[in-house]
Amino acid sequence: MKSIVDLRRDIKELFRYGLLAVDPYHIIKNTVRISDDSIFIKNGTSDSQSFDLRQFKRIYVFGMGKATAFMAKALEELLGDKITDGLIVVKYGYTAKLNKIRIVEAGHPVPDENGFKAAKEILNFLKSATEDDLVFFLISGGGSALLPYPADGITLDEKIFTTKILLACGANIRDMNAVRKHISEIKGGQLSRLAYPATVVSLILSDVIGDRLDTIASGPTVPDETTFADAFNVLEKYNIKDKVPKSVVARIEMGLQGKIPETPKPGEDVFRKTYNFIVGNNYIALQAIKEKAKDLGYNAIILSSMVEGEAREVAKVLCAVAKEAMKSGNPISPPACIICGGETTVTVSGNGLGGRNQELCLSAAILLEGENNIVLMSAGTDGTDGPTDAAGAIVDGTTVVRARKLGLNPQEYLKNNDSYNFFKKVGDLYITGPTNTNVMDVQIVLVAQTK
Repeated sequence: MKSIVDLRRDIKELFRYGLLAVDPYHIIKNTVRISDDSIFIKNGTSDSQSFDLRQFKRIYVFGMGKATAFMAKALEELLGDKITDGLIVVKYGYTAKLNKIRIVEAGHPVPDENGFKAAKEILNFLKSATEDDLVFFLISGGGSALLPYPADGITLDEKIFTTKILLACGANIRDMNAVRKHISEIKGGQLSRLAYPATVVSLILSDVIGDRLDTIASGPTVPDETTFADAFNVLEKYNIKDKVPKSVVARIEMGLQGKIPETPKPGEDVFRKTYNFIVGNNYIALQAIKEKAKDLGYNAIILSSMVEGEAREVAKVLCAVAKEAMKSGNPISPPACIICGGETTVTVSGNGLGGRNQELCLSAAILLEGENNIVLMSAGTDGTDGPTDAAGAIVDGTTVVRARKLGLNPQEYLKNNDSYNFFKKVGDLYITGPTNTNVMDVQIVLVAQTK
């Protein structure tokens, strides 16, 4: 029978294998192929879309997101001197050594001036784009915050404040983006509008539930099905209309009145020469974890790659599944590896420090107190959970026991949304540093055999 120490070691190894499967450099190398003067891109199946490079006078590479540095590195190696120029924006620390494509480091999840300046530069390039140009966009999670360009009448500070309000109110990514698209000059298909009539090829690493193209990085090269009405409804749904800047409300209301053009919609001409490819997602990571778990001797099951909802509630479900597996062997018998992924949310009511993965783990730790055969991890594949240096946490039946010996009250830390400081004191933070990828979060639960 494996001990808690063994389970903790295995859970870290499983997470590492999941990250390797969604390594952005290798994903691009496996997806994109150059032959003679043509480029071939896998379209999620054995079929490939091809582009004749001889028909283009200039090739640009732009990008935004936590994983784009190594996506750019791979594309740079494939295209070499064919690249005319390029610029990508990444989160601070998520860099790679590039020769032709420039890197700007900027703020995430809250935008900053560096991202704004990079957005201005990219927009200036796109304004001069012609039908003889091929424009690659490398897009991954975090791109929405990393490439901010507020609409007329809204300052960067006002957009930053709006982002903070949306993060704090527990809005899911779709609702957040409905607002962000309509206070931006870039998001919601507007990069394709700016680049037209150039040919646009977007290579996208998905970090959203269901791989919705219009949601990843707020869909800069994808038709936008949301409207100003949807954005207004989000403000009302989360009761934040009186909290966001007046300029944001004013713009959305002007859009409702038809005084401002909508974001480009499906079927519009600007998308006639735009091609979007999903090159990697959360399920790929989960599959890799499942196969490695089998190698390590576990019975493994993937519950879902589409987990969402309040982190505390998801913790309850995962702990219940683990306990059922230990008791009855359902849905899988021990030694068991229960795997899922997605993106939960946290409604912030306290003033502590943490992220959705750490909040999930703190909730789970309370529920698992005294259990000797279960270890649970929840971690962000990007290596960052909320505004902290941790990817998440790893908990077991001893976590709360150890905390109480230190005089800590886990319920109080949970109430204050202060999971980071709780785990820092207990020693259960999981810190990976920048992973240079981003396919949402992963939860792994290991259940040891008891006999």
